[in-house]
Amino acid sequence: MKTLTKGLLVLLALAFTGCEEVINVDLETAEPKLVIDASIDWVKGTPGNEQKIVLSTTTGYYSPTFPTVSGATVIVTNTQNTVFTFNEIPNTGEYICSDFQPVIGETYTMTITLNGETYTAIETLIAAPNIEAAIEQNSTGGITGDEFEITYHYQDNGTEENFYLNRVISPHVIFPTFEVEDDNYSNGSMMSESYSHEDLRAGDILNIRLYGMSKRYYMYFSKLLLASGGDGSPFPTIPTAVRGNIVNQTNSQNFAFGYFRLAEVSIRDYTIQ
Repeated sequence: MKTLTKGLLVLLALAFTGCEEVINVDLETAEPKLVIDASIDWVKGTPGNEQKIVLSTTTGYYSPTFPTVSGATVIVTNTQNTVFTFNEIPNTGEYICSDFQPVIGETYTMTITLNGETYTAIETLIAAPNIEAAIEQNSTGGITGDEFEITYHYQDNGTEENFYLNRVISPHVIFPTFEVEDDNYSNGSMMSESYSHEDLRAGDILNIRLYGMSKRYYMYFSKLLLASGGDGSPFPTIPTAVRGNIVNQTNSQNFAFGYFRLAEVSIRDYTIQ
């Protein structure tokens, strides 16, 4: 059983909260890179036909917003050569598809054409188990043993190698809390994840999401958590750029950040008692 860990942005928020004076360091800004947020999520019990891909660029460290990218051609195709077109909501960088067809085990190819360059990525839609109805709660969580803590469960499929992404949204944390998990030592077992926070109170609602993911995305997200310091390790790593599965077929030197992934998603809300 693992306790969910917080990502970089949460750590930064906590760090800056304790500072009395903010010092802005004069930093050089690199040339903007394309950032592709292509997370296709099929929530259990829904058609999954409405999907979104967001394009933006990197920006300066102190910039409060990320510049959006308009004018791209964005399509996703399956192995039957069915084309799903993502059309931009004008001037938003958000590209929407309303007729996507999610199929577990199907392989999809994303193609983005922008400024004469073509970016592609290939990924398979991975199944997710159900989050069990019974969620346990105690008041002995956290380092000091006095926090509300929940533990939820899901059944691993013992006939295959599985990888999972867990996400919890709490009303007391600005950003979601993530944890990656595999079944290397628990193949076919009932798996458990725990979450606690010092500010949780009775009546608070936690939103739990469980994603199925490919081994490659598992490795990618693990590196993101490690680079952000959100893996729970007491030894911080040197920040580094983590590359995803998106390839610039026209100019390999002008790579894009982000990842094209497809996942079935189990969702459950829990109210602290």
